[in-house]
Amino acid sequence: MKRNLLLTIEYDGAGFSGWQRQPDRRTVQGELERTLGLLCGQAVGLNGASRTDAGVHALGQRANFAGDFAIPTERIPVAANGLLRGGKRGAGLDLGWGAGGDVRVVRAEDMPPDFHARFDAVAKKYIYKIRNASEPNLFCRHYAYHVARPLDLDAMREAAGLIIGTHDFQCFQAAGGEKKETTVRTIFDLRVEGPGCFQSGERTCAQRQASEDCVERQAPTCVQNNGSTPCSGDIEIEVKGDGFLYNMVRIITGTLVEVGLGKMHPQALPAIIESGRRQKAGHTAPPQGLYLADVYYSMI
Repeated sequence: MKRNLLLTIEYDGAGFSGWQRQPDRRTVQGELERTLGLLCGQAVGLNGASRTDAGVHALGQRANFAGDFAIPTERIPVAANGLLRGGKRGAGLDLGWGAGGDVRVVRAEDMPPDFHARFDAVAKKYIYKIRNASEPNLFCRHYAYHVARPLDLDAMREAAGLIIGTHDFQCFQAAGGEKKETTVRTIFDLRVEGPGCFQSGERTCAQRQASEDCVERQAPTCVQNNGSTPCSGDIEIEVKGDGFLYNMVRIITGTLVEVGLGKMHPQALPAIIESGRRQKAGHTAPPQGLYLADVYYSMI
C-alpha cells in the first residue's frame, strides 16, 4: 500500500550547497533522497517545505515523500540516520565528517495521501543568530553573523514592531528568486532577543553577568573582551510568518542591524515598506546565521 510520510529534519548547512538537489553538488535533498532510496529499495523524491540556500541551517525542516515500502514509519529515522552516519572514507580512514555529521532525520509521521510539505504549510519560523562581540570567534564563522559594533536592541525592537502585520514586502525581496504571484505576506511575530550586556569592553564579563539586565534575561553567555565565548548567538532574531520571499529574513535582519548601528531610524520602516524598493531596505545578512526553526500545518 502506498504511504505518504512527513519527515522532520535538522541539518548543519555549512557543508551543503543548499537544500535543493543539484547535479555534481552536495545538497541536503540529494543526500536524503539517496539514503532513503537505499532504505526503501526504490527511488525517492522529497518535497521540502523550504528551499534553504547554501550555508543556511535547519532545526525543523519538513519534507514528505510517498511510496510503497515495508519499513515501519517509526523505524525510518533510526535506519536512515544509521546510513547517514557512514561518513566519507578515504585511504582506508573513516573521516567521520560526512552526511552523518551534518544532517539527521528527527521524526517520521504518516500523513494523508494528498498532503504536501510545502503547499500545506500555514506558517514558518526562522531564527537568525548574531554574534555581537568586539572580536570574531573562529568557531562561530559558520553559525552566526559577526557584528563588531554594539547594537541598540531597543531601536531594533521598535523597528521590528513596525514590520509585524500584513504588508507588501517587496522591499525585502532579493532578485533572482522564484517569481511569486504576490509579494504580500503576513508576519505574525518578530522578536529581537539578547543578553543586553555587550559594552565593548567597558566592563568585565563577570561584572556584566552580575548586572540586573543579564540576570533578568538569564543570558546563556556574556560577551568577552576577546570574543572567545561559546558560539550561542548573542542576539537572536525570531520571525514567524505565513510565508517568506527570497532572502526576506536575511534582508529584514540586515535592516534591523542597520537600525541597531544607528544607520537607519526605526520610524523609517513604514516608509521603506510602503516604497516597495529593495534599495531602501538594509543589506542582506549572510546565510550562516539563518536557521529554519519550524514549519506549521493546520492538521498537526
